[in-house]
Amino acid sequence: MSDFVGILPALVTPLAEDKSLLTRPFEALLERVYTAGCHGVYVCGNTGEGLALPAATRRQAAEIACRNAPSGVLTVVHVGANDPAEALALADHATQCGANAVSSLPPRHAAGFAQVKSYYQDLAAASGVPVLVYYFPDFTKAISTPDQVLELCAIPNVVGIKFTDFDLYRLSLLRRAGLPVFNGRDEVLAAGLLMNASGGIGSFYNVFPKMVVDIYDLAHSGHWAEARALQHHFNHFIEIVLRFPMIPALKTMLSWSGVDYGISLQQTARLSAEQEQELVAQLRAYAPDLDLLTPEPHAVRSR
Repeated sequence: MSDFVGILPALVTPLAEDKSLLTRPFEALLERVYTAGCHGVYVCGNTGEGLALPAATRRQAAEIACRNAPSGVLTVVHVGANDPAEALALADHATQCGANAVSSLPPRHAAGFAQVKSYYQDLAAASGVPVLVYYFPDFTKAISTPDQVLELCAIPNVVGIKFTDFDLYRLSLLRRAGLPVFNGRDEVLAAGLLMNASGGIGSFYNVFPKMVVDIYDLAHSGHWAEARALQHHFNHFIEIVLRFPMIPALKTMLSWSGVDYGISLQQTARLSAEQEQELVAQLRAYAPDLDLLTPEPHAVRSR
């Protein structure tokens, strides 16, 4: 469990119009986050639109992520699916292609906690690698208390938690039990680390991976004022981007490096030209010297 730490971008999935994986952009994204010092990746989660993707696309993404993982990093593959049998098959595949762990959202339409627990029991038994429970109360209310999360984590082969909530006291209670817990709300990464989160898994890490690694490093070296200031700076970018459809906006920002990251499966497949122009204008209004081809260096320097 000591290996379950650090900054893991919840990767966007570069997609062609037919929902197939754009392999070269995905490899470029992996290179981007690992060059920035990230400690691993989280593949085909909510940000990666995993629940809406064909299983073949998800398997290919897992294979490429595992194949391109530097030594010592953590590759976590999200295998949650609307069909539990598909989730179990994806977990077996992730194990075979070399993932370090799998994770899964609970069944969205679970009738109650007992059904969620049964699902995680089946998943943990089917997976040849450890399982991270995904606590996300905005997604499902079927997991509602820390005791329920702890009960899930007592299942053999469940190793820890992806914690996507703003209740950081609850996060601290889970950490007090000795479990690895990844902060899942980008806006409170520094605060989550203060409450002893093991690391973070987040969407905006795709665009500003080095900034997030810096927050993590500042927190772990006890430089809390600097970590807080950099978190505030990061949050300004988050606030701007969230004025637009999030995943298309993230893919648009990544594309400014000259690599097309394709469509999103949201209602807005891509930002319109007008939306992109407005996103550029708002980013430059906040950070006038921002280099939109490589936005991060300015963002880090200006803290």
